[in-house]
Amino acid sequence: MVVERTGTRIPFSRDKPILGMLHLGGSDREERLAIAQQDVAALAEGGVDAVVVENYFGDVADVVAALEWLQATKPPLLVGLNVLHDYREAFALAARFAVKFIQIDSVAGHLPPSEDAVFASDLARLRRENPVYLLGGVRFKYQPVRSGRSLEDDLRLAMERCDAVVVTGEATGQETDLDKVRRFREIVGQEFPLLIGAGLTAANCREQLALADGAIVGSYFKNTHRDDGVVELAHVAEIMALVGDLRRQRAAVGDAGET
Repeated sequence: MVVERTGTRIPFSRDKPILGMLHLGGSDREERLAIAQQDVAALAEGGVDAVVVENYFGDVADVVAALEWLQATKPPLLVGLNVLHDYREAFALAARFAVKFIQIDSVAGHLPPSEDAVFASDLARLRRENPVYLLGGVRFKYQPVRSGRSLEDDLRLAMERCDAVVVTGEATGQETDLDKVRRFREIVGQEFPLLIGAGLTAANCREQLALADGAIVGSYFKNTHRDDGVVELAHVAEIMALVGDLRRQRAAVGDAGET
């Protein structure tokens, strides 16, 4: 999964990258940062490839606090960012901090045509100013479908607007339907990166990653397997052991094909 798109190199050098989500839970800003720090330590020790800082429970100020800490401590993880409901702020923060990628929950399909044209122009401008790697959702959890276009048309537009498409089910922690993943793969093709954005577990990891190029994992890594928990190292290690096996199998197949 190392390709060149829109002038920026995809930041994930390992096959089937796993991105851990920082939901920024906690009762106040101090506790949210403390939990984020603990979560990052567990994710790093467990071997994930990156973290995504998101204002899921916290606010933008909590995102900034986490980014400041990450930039100061430089953990062995790539840092990504998702500012929910404010993609402009995400680009502004990506320019300010050492952010390698941005996630936007929907880059096509969520707006009626007149509003979508404005959004597309604004997004293109932001990407020219800061060509940070962009993960873009289509038919994403909690996002409306207002384009009046087919899934294929929305995905084709998404491929022009982002560097990797993210597919999810209907809700956080809910397994992404394999038929939906398969349909997305058929449309975007084998060369365009496709990530699972929700619901990856130890039980479905192999079949999900047989179709997708990587995954964003939040709930399953938590001690409760819910978004409101804290990251538990054993859960991270469980997933990463399966991913490690898959990587070795794929590498062996590749080596055999070259002989």
